[in-house]
Amino acid sequence: MRTVSLIRKATQILLGATLIFTGTLHLTTSRATFQAQVPTWLPLSPDFVVLASGVVEISLGLALISLQRRREVGIATALFFIAIFPGNISQYVNHIDAFGLDSDRARAIRLLFQPLLVLWALWGTGVIRKDKTR
Repeated sequence: MRTVSLIRKATQILLGATLIFTGTLHLTTSRATFQAQVPTWLPLSPDFVVLASGVVEISLGLALISLQRRREVGIATALFFIAIFPGNISQYVNHIDAFGLDSDRARAIRLLFQPLLVLWALWGTGVIRKDKTR
């Protein structure tokens, strides 16, 4: 197996484990902290959004670790990261302190990392490839 393929699979599994961990935090100890990030304009209960996104994160994490249907799971994970981006923007715009992000500078830096998560999901699952072989 090629080195790049092994690295992709390792990063996919790492992302999956990370999503399982953060999804679990959504459902347990950090539930209130995640609620603070739900945009006020969203016409849903913040608790529902946090619980639902936690379940989605755990599901995506398990799917990533399974190494099955890699491309589809990669696209779904990237779309999830795009879907939750308004929460990160809301945290920045409304100056909400959470997760140790207690300054506008820290919150702005976090915004820059969201596209990297999208790329991680797409590259790690082989959606983005230099070679055109699938």
